[in-house]
Amino acid sequence: MAKEITPRAEDYSAWYLDIVKKAQLADNSAVRGCMVIKPTGYAIWENMRDALDRMFKDTGHVNAYFPLFVPKSLFEAEEKNAEGFAKECAVVTHYRLKADTEHKGKLIVDPAAKLEEELVVRPTSEAIIWNTYRDWIQSYRDLPLLINQWANVVRWEMRTRPFLRTAEFLWQEGHTAHATSEEAREETVRMLNVYADFAENFMAMPVIKGVKTESERFAGAEDTYCIEALMQDGKALQAGTSHFLGQNFAKAFEVKYLNSQNQQEYVWATSWGVSTRLIGGLIMTHSDDDGLVLPPRLAPLQVVIVPIPTTGDVVDGVANSILDNLKSRGIRAKYDTDDTKRSGFKFAEYEMRGVPVRIAIGKRDIENNTVEVARRDTKEKTVISMNSVVEYVVNLLEEIQQNLFNRAKQYRDEHITNVDTFDEFKNVLETKGGFISAHWDGTPETEEAIKDATKATIRCIPLDNPQEQGVCVYSGKPSAQRVLFAKAY
Repeated sequence: MAKEITPRAEDYSAWYLDIVKKAQLADNSAVRGCMVIKPTGYAIWENMRDALDRMFKDTGHVNAYFPLFVPKSLFEAEEKNAEGFAKECAVVTHYRLKADTEHKGKLIVDPAAKLEEELVVRPTSEAIIWNTYRDWIQSYRDLPLLINQWANVVRWEMRTRPFLRTAEFLWQEGHTAHATSEEAREETVRMLNVYADFAENFMAMPVIKGVKTESERFAGAEDTYCIEALMQDGKALQAGTSHFLGQNFAKAFEVKYLNSQNQQEYVWATSWGVSTRLIGGLIMTHSDDDGLVLPPRLAPLQVVIVPIPTTGDVVDGVANSILDNLKSRGIRAKYDTDDTKRSGFKFAEYEMRGVPVRIAIGKRDIENNTVEVARRDTKEKTVISMNSVVEYVVNLLEEIQQNLFNRAKQYRDEHITNVDTFDEFKNVLETKGGFISAHWDGTPETEEAIKDATKATIRCIPLDNPQEQGVCVYSGKPSAQRVLFAKAY
């Protein structure tokens, strides 16, 4: 199997696209800017979805589904939200095509089928959901309302990259309503912590929890909290966001409730979401020049057994016994009996696809009552007794999961650099990359000036940020704390 992967050091962008293609994660589609998620890529998303769904339900949330189309008047109801997404909206204006009488076989829009009101293809669902919540919420007994939906959204991007930025993508979006500001803020932080837990314990991707600056907030939010991760090329990735919406949407859609004192009040809101962008983050956090590297907890296939050089009654019997024992332990495993491919080809193929553990069994191994176990993260191989291989592999999968996290965290920590001058700032950004911890005077003007000069943005103000008096690296004005800057996806 020819690898043909561009080395990361040569062209990181080309390397990423090669991984997506060669590991069979996604293809380009007939629709510009959209992707076809292939079975392997979709299986990773299913594992992400299933884990997150359990975590959401464990915190009291339930799933629902809302329409793909949003009447334009509803979309316009919350002004900041509408303005924030206006340039990315796809809009449906007609509901029918008809045959073109001048060109046989061609279709044209039927001008008689113009919609009375144009429909926005949802870029986010606050408008349609809060219009619905007006009917669902009457009393304090109806609160809190904790709803999540798994859906697709459309944001018309001009420059796209599979998983990281596409015109259509899959995601989940939580939308909750609360009686008080305090409850809503607690929910916002709770869900941020759920995302951080998932990123670190399932994706093995260390993240920094923080709050966005005013200019980086979600359109229509009072505060946006985020988790930020660092990719191997030194760029940051916003991996998830949780928004405190205040009463903005409640007021826009007149969502009120009768409190226990029999008084009408507007409810308080949150929204939060992650998307298939996480798969891009997974690729760029762990993979190498030989292909995809996957943390075992999200790998569609955790263990593959490969016979050498071919199948046979004795090898089949041993391999199937190991396979059954692995499956009984909850391991996603496969015995590859395809005799049209050589074992060396299979080794390269499973390495490319990021399968965490490979077990090789040949007749000589059977004679010695051993098997060879190879781990994808370090490429180390170990000869293990057949009698103990299942227990060894179960433990090895946990070791690989932890090793991937430790490796990524070490890289991240080594690429957080404190700077005190703008010259240092620019030098670190160009030579080392990563997160730059620097003082900022708190003004959007300075934030924008730094972005214009360097393409670096404030990724977040960390939640555990120490208060430290200093001077802004750009303006020289007083600053009460450092913030994290980086170039980002």
